[in-house]
Amino acid sequence: MGLPLPYFFSIILSVQKDKIMKAIIPHEVIEKRIYLIRGQKVMLDKDLAMLYKVKPIRLREQVKRNIKRFLADFMFKLNEKEIDFMVSQNAIPSRKHLGGYYPYVFTEQGVAMLSSVLKSERAVQVNIAVMRAFVKLRQILSTHKELAYKLNELERKTEKHDEEIRSIFDAIRQLMSPPEKPTRRIGFNAE
Repeated sequence: MGLPLPYFFSIILSVQKDKIMKAIIPHEVIEKRIYLIRGQKVMLDKDLAMLYKVKPIRLREQVKRNIKRFLADFMFKLNEKEIDFMVSQNAIPSRKHLGGYYPYVFTEQGVAMLSSVLKSERAVQVNIAVMRAFVKLRQILSTHKELAYKLNELERKTEKHDEEIRSIFDAIRQLMSPPEKPTRRIGFNAE
């Protein structure tokens, strides 16, 4: 008994879409464009526009037309200090890279909201790829947190063992050292 034909074709199509997605935008390209700003993982509007293959000004226009959809936790504008920090950390080559304006950055929810504003087939595919990249980063970070916790536990245990081993060595050294000479003679004194 085989699979129903429509189900079989949907599997083939989903596999082909996955291959197309990987060919369009490798995860590594997206992951390199995700930054940590104000404690949130975000992407620059310029980087998103490049992925969507639209001009950055067109992306910002669409956002401004639908500004009610982009709450403060979905999108925010970088300030002078944040831009200087990104330049100093080589996240962006220079201020000129930004085109002379303060860029918007989009959180994971903001990128998801872009899919409702940009309605091209490419926008849908890019959004799927970006969402997967955010999920992958979240998984990596949770793994690192678990690893850091386990490392701290191991370090604490070894510190305790180090103290115990040190006390054992001290006791062995005391046993190995020659006995101290008595200061007083033992026995009868005739004088």
